[in-house]
Amino acid sequence: MKRIMIIEDDKAIYTELCALLSANGYQPVDRQPCDLILMDVNLPGESGFTLCRKLRQSSDTPVIFLTARDTPEDELLAFGVGGDDFIRKPYNSAVLLARIGRILKSSANDTLTVRGLTLDLPGMKAVFDGNTAELTKNEARILWCLMQKELCTRDELIEDLWTNGMYIDGNTLYVNIGRLREKLGRIGAADFVRTVRGVGYRL
Repeated sequence: MKRIMIIEDDKAIYTELCALLSANGYQPVDRQPCDLILMDVNLPGESGFTLCRKLRQSSDTPVIFLTARDTPEDELLAFGVGGDDFIRKPYNSAVLLARIGRILKSSANDTLTVRGLTLDLPGMKAVFDGNTAELTKNEARILWCLMQKELCTRDELIEDLWTNGMYIDGNTLYVNIGRLREKLGRIGAADFVRTVRGVGYRL
């Protein structure tokens, strides 16, 4: 059973979330270790943004911000400090559960293999024919997206990187793709990442 930590100072909302999670096969907890964290932003003492930033120094546990704050600046800051999703209150229960399920599924499947190329996402390593390439966080995430979908548009890759707290534009994406190709080539996986003109990139 997946353990979900709830950091919420509103007792009514905390109780509501506990009931929702329990009814859907999750175990609500108030401390780590856990598989995912639901975190409010406006908390007594330190804000949720500050707590998440500190958490990222030692843990990759997924964080979903669940908050009444609703400006684009708040959402950008949430991803900037390492959050994995941003949901506004009042939340829709079905949408919240869907997003929890998506993130838990993604974090559980953190190794992919396609045509002999294996990506260890947490370790940021690509392995092919017994050879290993060390990747940057951006390079690993780009390869992860391509290995999952095989064909990704430039916008899809940029959006995924932004969602996962990595700020990147079109020019930076191009540079990262070039470096990824170079590293894959060194381990014998040349031509695994190909450009699809006018669309994006294909594995």
